[in-house]
Amino acid sequence: MKAVQLLAHGSPGQFKFGDVPDPAPAADEVVVRVRACGVNHLDLWFEQGDLPTPVALPRIGGSEAAGEILALGVDVDQWRVGDRVAVQSNLFCGTCEFCLRGEDSICLNGKLLGIQCDGGFAEKVKVPARCLVALPEAVSFESSAALTLAGSTAMHMLTDRAEVRVGDWVLVIGASSGVGSAAIQIAKQLGGRVIATGSTPVKRELGQKLGAEFTVDSSKADWPAEVRKITNKRGVDLVIEHVGGVVLQSVFHCLARGGTVVTCGATGGREVPMQLWPFFVKQHRLIGSYGRNRGDLTATLEWAADGRLKPVIHQVIPLPGVSNAFEQLRNRQVLGKLVVKP
Repeated sequence: MKAVQLLAHGSPGQFKFGDVPDPAPAADEVVVRVRACGVNHLDLWFEQGDLPTPVALPRIGGSEAAGEILALGVDVDQWRVGDRVAVQSNLFCGTCEFCLRGEDSICLNGKLLGIQCDGGFAEKVKVPARCLVALPEAVSFESSAALTLAGSTAMHMLTDRAEVRVGDWVLVIGASSGVGSAAIQIAKQLGGRVIATGSTPVKRELGQKLGAEFTVDSSKADWPAEVRKITNKRGVDLVIEHVGGVVLQSVFHCLARGGTVVTCGATGGREVPMQLWPFFVKQHRLIGSYGRNRGDLTATLEWAADGRLKPVIHQVIPLPGVSNAFEQLRNRQVLGKLVVKP
């Protein structure tokens, strides 16, 4: 089959497009013909070798795959060849204490597709059968590839790790990002009043089109003051944050008393100092969020099928152009999602 392998880490890394052996399923696995695969910031960390988990090279990247089942392992009886499926990117064991209570995202033996095993930047991918979700007929492969990692991450943050009450002020960081573009829509559907950030007029305009009531210019140093002005100095009830670094520090200045920050990323920095006095005096909450559970992915696809959640696809790129997709993402040129199509 054709695939794109990372041969050496770097920024940019060294990629090779060409033929690799076809995957063969183990007893509990399936082989999926990849019809589309999303590109995420996780892929840039993979490219740079900047993950806490070592990556054995060469490796086929790509964590957000959708397609059709091509082959079944001998113990797989819940799927059929030809079934349309989305692949859960956080591959879970199904047997540890957290998996048994439905907390796939914190599986003790979890692996990341396209990081610790070969992923979806290929014509075919091999995955555990338990990590598949049926793809509704109303959802295209491209839409699934644009939602099943970033969109389900936002769903997990807003419906599992936190709660949006009708009328709550919700601040979404990064209107044009994969997580941000989905979070705006989900928070709006749940009854929140959404404020979104964007560093350019085009990004802020996208946020408003997706349902944000207000947008603020995050390129300005005093942008949190604008958030407080919009809320009549009260602050927001919930922040959906996925950047880390100084951004995570800044969002606490936007937060109402009793408010919550949910964070799922660290692209802007992994070490963040905190002012503890206002944190506990105002009874703020800081909640970590990682990946998604199977229920979050199912809900994401159901919302997409009935039109409540729409993917924002910047560009669909042929498989040999993976390195070009990485370059666009690295240069922050993307509105929404890039999708690779074998």
